[in-house]
Parts: sequence; C-alpha cells; structure tokens
Amino acid sequence: MGLWRKIGVVVLLFVFGQSIARADNPPHGRVDSLGASLQRFTLVDKVDTTQTNRTERLYDSIRAKTEHSRVTRELYRALFRRPHRDTTTRGRVQAESEPLRPYAGREISAIHVERLHPFDKNGNWWERAGNNLHTLTRHKIIRRDLLFGVGDRLDPELVARNKLLLQSRRYISDVDVRIEPDSLDTTRVAVVIRTRDSWTIDADASVHSGGEFSFGISELNLWGMGHQARLETGINYRDFGYGGNIFEYRIPNLWGSFYEFDFSAGRSFHESQFRMALRKDFLKRTDYELGIAYDRTKEEHRFYDRDTTELVNSRRFDLWGGYAHYFPTWRSSLYLTTRYQHRNYTLRPSSTALHVHPALHDRDLWLAALGLYREKVYSATMIYGYGRREYLSSGFRAELTAGYCWGEFSKDSYLGFSYTMGGFTKIGYLMGRLDLGSYINSKNEWRPSALDVQVRGFSNLFRVRRTNIRQFLGLSYTQGWGRMTGADEWIRFTDEAGLQVLDKRVLGTTRLVANGETVFFTPYEPLGFKMAFFGFLDAGWLGYRDNVFKNDPYFSLGLGVRVRNERLVFRTIQIRLGVAFGSSGWAKSEWIHLSSEPDLQQYRYTPQRPEELLYR
Repeated sequence: MGLWRKIGVVVLLFVFGQSIARADNPPHGRVDSLGASLQRFTLVDKVDTTQTNRTERLYDSIRAKTEHSRVTRELYRALFRRPHRDTTTRGRVQAESEPLRPYAGREISAIHVERLHPFDKNGNWWERAGNNLHTLTRHKIIRRDLLFGVGDRLDPELVARNKLLLQSRRYISDVDVRIEPDSLDTTRVAVVIRTRDSWTIDADASVHSGGEFSFGISELNLWGMGHQARLETGINYRDFGYGGNIFEYRIPNLWGSFYEFDFSAGRSFHESQFRMALRKDFLKRTDYELGIAYDRTKEEHRFYDRDTTELVNSRRFDLWGGYAHYFPTWRSSLYLTTRYQHRNYTLRPSSTALHVHPALHDRDLWLAALGLYREKVYSATMIYGYGRREYLSSGFRAELTAGYCWGEFSKDSYLGFSYTMGGFTKIGYLMGRLDLGSYINSKNEWRPSALDVQVRGFSNLFRVRRTNIRQFLGLSYTQGWGRMTGADEWIRFTDEAGLQVLDKRVLGTTRLVANGETVFFTPYEPLGFKMAFFGFLDAGWLGYRDNVFKNDPYFSLGLGVRVRNERLVFRTIQIRLGVAFGSSGWAKSEWIHLSSEPDLQQYRYTPQRPEELLYR
C-alpha cells in the first residue's frame, strides 16, 4: 500500500493546486472575467519613452551624416534596421479571440490575403538582396491553411486557432488577422490576413567525437509551396573519410488536406535511417485525427549506466486515429483515440532477456484513450522575448489510457492517466502536468511503473522604478517503481528536468528538480541595444532512494545577460556564467556559455502520451 499512498498524496496535492489556479474560459457573449482580472493585477506602468526618444534622435543624426556618400549610406543600411513595434500592449495579456468577439456569428463575405517578404522593402542593400533571392509564399498555400471559408459564420475561437496554425509554419514569421465590417450589410464581414515570410535558407554544422563533422543545409519554403528540404553530409576531418548523406523532405499541408507528410532516408557514419509518415492532427474543436508511420533505423543507443553506446537496429510501424466532438454546454471537447504499434529489433545487445533491456524488446502494442480538453489562446509580450507576440494556452486536458502489449518475453496490460492544466492566477501564469503509467503482468504485478509531475509558472510583469521584472519557477518530480535493468531503466538530469550548469552524469530512479530564474528587462538602450539581465538558482536530487531528499543533492547558480538590438541584423546574444556543486563539493560544470539564440523557453515541456513515460 506504500506505493498507492504516495500516489494518492501526489494526486491530492496536484488537484488542490489545480483548484486554486483553475482558469475558467467564459462562454460566448459574456464579459471576459479572466481578462478583467489580468488587467487589474498586472502591474505595468506607462512605457518610459525618454531613452527611446534619445536613441531615435541619435540614429537620425547618424543617418543624416551618412546620406552624403553612397558608401557610408550603404554601410548604415547594412548595420542598422528599423525596430519592430510591439504587437501587443507591453507586458499585458489578452485573449486572441476577444477582439473578434463583436463579429461572432456574422457571415464571412470575403477573405483577403496580404503577403510580405521577410525584410523591409526599403531596407539596406542586404535586406533588399535577401528579398530578391527569397521566393514569397504562394497565395494558394496561405489559403490552404485556412480553417474557415467564404460563407461560413465567423467563430472567434476558430480564427484564433487558425492564427496559431499559420504561425507554426516555419516559413511564416508573423501573422495578423483583421476584420472589416461590410458598410452596406451589418451581418457580413471581410477577413484580412497578413503574413510575413521568414528567411528560409538555413545551414548548420556539428562536430562529434573521433573527428566526425556534419554539415547540413535546409530550404524551408521550396518554390513558395511551403515544402521543406534538408541535406546533411558527413566527413571525418582527420582522415577525410566520407560519412554519408541524409535527405529529409516535409510537406506540412498535403494538397490542402491538412495531412502532414514526412520523409527521410540516408546514412551518416555509423547510423542509417528510412522514415516515412502521413498524419493529420486535431485542429478544430470538433475534428478527427489519423496517421500512419514506418521507420527503419540503425543508430547508436546510449547506455547511461555503462556510459557507452552500442548499435541498435529497429523497425517500427504505427497506425492511429481518433475523433473529438465539442459540447457547447461543457465548453470542452470529448475525444476517443486508438493506436497500434509494432516494433522489432534485428540488432541489439546480446544480454537482452526477460528483465534486461525491456525498452529493446520486440512487441505489439494496442492502446485506446478517452479524454476531455478545453483550450483558449492568449498572447502577451516580454515573457521569453522582448517585444514579439508570444502565445499561451488556458485550459485543461484529462486522458485515461488502457491497452495490451504482446511482448517478446511476456504479455502485459497497460493502464495510464494524464492530466494537464494551464491558466492565470492573480499573481501570474501556472501550468502543470501529471503522468502516471504502468504495465500489469500475468502475475498481477504492476511493473514497470512511473510517475511524473511537473509544475511551471511565471509571475505577472511588475516594475521596480523603470525596470520590468518577471520571476520564473519550475518544479519537476519523477519516480519509477518495479524497474528492471539495462537500457532506459534509469533516469538522469535532462535539459527539460535538470540543472542549467551541471555537466555530470548522475543516474537513479527518483528525481526532484527545482528551477528559479529572475529576468530584469531594463529600460536602458545604449545605442539601441536592449538588455535583459537574469539570475538563476537550480536544485536537484537524484538517486535510487524512494525518499528523494535522501539522495545526493546538486545545485547550480549563476547570472547572465541577453542583448538584442532590433535595428541590427544579428540575433540575440546570451552570455551565461555559473557554477555547480553537490554535497561533496564542486561538481563538473559548464562555467561559461555563449550562444547567439538562447533557449528562452526552458520552462516549457512537450506533452507526451502516458505510455511514453516508461521508456524515454
């Protein structure tokens, strides 16, 4: 009963916390009480424009002095660019559907699409050249991604979801939706959609142990069709050995059907792959999902317990589908999904047996899930970035999963539960997730089992004099029971649940991590450089004892600065300094870290199905 007592305590604590922070989406036609409370409790002053005006005058003076010579004029345009205006009130949270609420139910008489190149058409020489090289996304590709059409009734929530869908396309950098009432007919409106393309040519490189070097080049918008292609080549710079090529191709919306097609094939050094998938996800509140995937891979699998890697060959076939129906009285969607997966291994460690390397066992798995979810989209600024529009969700998702596994060495049932919630409180935003899953064998033994609880949040934006401040907090707890031995049977510190600076291999079955970061968005803009200072403190316990606080503790702390100039072409620069230590003294640390595009979303986590909690 010890296990169930622990689970019961965790569940009660989680439900209690959720009941405090529950965000209730208002029904159509009612005043948004959540938005009212946000305006009441968000401590944001008027923007201090004194420094901004001084900077503008400085740039105007520099520009005037460079206009007399073509060389200096082009140099100015190459170095400086016009700043982007904030798309929302600074620091203020707003529901994306609320500005559209007055037009709800009106007939859509026309849809106009306006497309913009990545850079300002009157920008410097490099920006104008970039626009000339760039292929603008085709008009029909934007229209294919619309979830509504002419003659439909305007649904504010659907338009907000559509905005998120367009923003998720990697070839689109910004989306704006505007409603224009019909001057002759008050029951009709026109929808104007303005998109700005991203610069879609990208290159990356990586260096691996043994002299292996990989270089990749990508085009995220082939022929303006939204198709994405990537080619990666590998060589060994020590002996100039050829490592191979990997080709990837993706179509995010195949022929306007909202099916996503993915393909990749090739080899790189010791690894090879062939992957193909076709899938459609839930996009509307009443919708269906369907997908099929096949992959054949040979790759190096990391065995953290032995700190080594071995080659593993596997084949996987996946088939899944589901249906969701929206119930207006509940303001939620009820869904039912099912999934079948077949996986077998043709190369793996010879020690694989009943209780050894269970993650590498051949198996056939069938699962069915019943769930309920509600979601509303909000936007804000100065959360993970400076002035760009950022999106948050308010709502919940509860899912119960059951199934059966025909394994290579045993036949087991599966039972799992997942609950996710996110919403606004009087002091800020809170999101959390609970995952619980276990296999049940023929002897009625619940093993292996795993529990994962995550809570993330940040405060409202508040000011101390002229500095805007947010506080970020995170808590993650993971525990496994009835674990076996071998691959993936231990947990470790990860990027999502770990310490920022710690660079030491630690394993166990129980993990608790607490993260805290304070970000200061300063008002100072020397020469137009926006500066944000931050300090962080992380604490983690990881080991094999059920009482997590009896395991070895580790801590990391540090500070850093992020700098960005909206006029410059360069990306955000982050410099982070920190140290890590444990109960026995200083631990292996990444003392200094410099990056050109920092991970500003470290407190977000990717939703996963409960059964994936067991072997990650």
